Amino acid sequence: MQSFEMIAKTFQGLEEILATELTALGANDVQIGRRMVSFSGDKEMMYKANFCLRTAIRILKPIKHFKAMDADEVYQKIQEVHWEDFLSTEKTFAVEPTIFSQEFRHSRFVAYKVKDAIVDYFREKTGNRPGVRVNNPDVLINIHIAENDCTLSLDSSGESLHRRGYRQEAVEAPLNEVLAAGMIMMTGWKGECDLIDPMCGSGTIPIEAALIAKNIAPGIFRKGYAFEKWPDFDADLLDKIYNDDSQEREFKHKIYGYDNNPAANVIATNNVKAAGLSKDIVLKLQAFQQFEQPAEKAIIITNPPYGERISTNDLLGLYQAIGERLKHAFVGNEAWILSYRDECFDQIGLKATQRIPLMNGALECQFRQYEIFDGKYKAFRSEGEKLHKTEKTFKPRKAFKPEEKMGRKGDFKNQQPKNRPFTRKPYGTAYNQENEDGFYRRPQKRKD
Repeated sequence: MQSFEMIAKTFQGLEEILATELTALGANDVQIGRRMVSFSGDKEMMYKANFCLRTAIRILKPIKHFKAMDADEVYQKIQEVHWEDFLSTEKTFAVEPTIFSQEFRHSRFVAYKVKDAIVDYFREKTGNRPGVRVNNPDVLINIHIAENDCTLSLDSSGESLHRRGYRQEAVEAPLNEVLAAGMIMMTGWKGECDLIDPMCGSGTIPIEAALIAKNIAPGIFRKGYAFEKWPDFDADLLDKIYNDDSQEREFKHKIYGYDNNPAANVIATNNVKAAGLSKDIVLKLQAFQQFEQPAEKAIIITNPPYGERISTNDLLGLYQAIGERLKHAFVGNEAWILSYRDECFDQIGLKATQRIPLMNGALECQFRQYEIFDGKYKAFRSEGEKLHKTEKTFKPRKAFKPEEKMGRKGDFKNQQPKNRPFTRKPYGTAYNQENEDGFYRRPQKRKD
């Protein structure tokens, strides 16, 4: 199959993790940018990128790069594309603009010019025109402008890839699934010990952790992708990728999710059941102040309230309790905490060994690692122990150089898929229209 350029979009701070994922998947020419990673591959790689990547928001396929000084020049360049290769007058389309430019300040106006150029192209050639549909179009087109550099792309994903498909309900301000997966992957945890989220809300971190521990592709719950409406869609190829569970593995530990909100506990329980992970995730109604030392080695990954979108009666008191519980009930383990305010981190009263900047929506947060040792640090070091890493601030690299251990192109192609039923709903079906078991999935692998 022919190789072509692709772009995987992500959140700021997750670019390096995404680049590692792409290399392990077998992508070529992996290069890190701002909130994106470019790569190359064939149609199979594009399908796998949508289906397998945990930290990608969407996968774009560029079809034209050009420079433009104004909207009229954008219109002219768009008309140079052979649109009959991608669209027909019987199909619908939509344009999604992303603009970072002093010349182009109104993204909606740019989208209108792109739309007009495409409509006029077909009208001049055929006398007819394709329709425009904002929701669930047949073809979704992305126009990205950085100053005068323009990239026109086809969006192969459609609905954002963070919408895995297992979420039945959500608490207020739920953690994004892509961000949760990226946080877990940053810690290096792959299921070697128990994982605990003592403030799990709707269960996003526990569910994403279980998928990582069992190496289950996040796309297993999706109902469809935009590329399924493209003229060259290969249903057999997607079926093969969907039914290949050769990379999945056994998880021998447990994931624990606690929350003091009864409604959140019910929501998390429903989400875990919908994901078919009830045997791997234990949920409990419990406040962090009641947290006790686990019997086995464990890691905490959690996203406490910040006092921005979610308020608590005593926000600083909560962070004091987090520090107290970590010092007295999590000795010999490590904890990773995502939060927003320095004054909240200060209340924890522990020195962080890593501070990684991450964006949670519009909030500039930090993801901090704490290693909890027994007694004073000097005594801890005198016994031959040491912290895994010295304190540092994480700065993503400008360029990504793949290492051999991260995976080689072709690793996935040598695996023989199992012959299992493949049942999918039409792309764009609403999430709340499910069958009696929850979500469509590989039955023998997902039943509780």
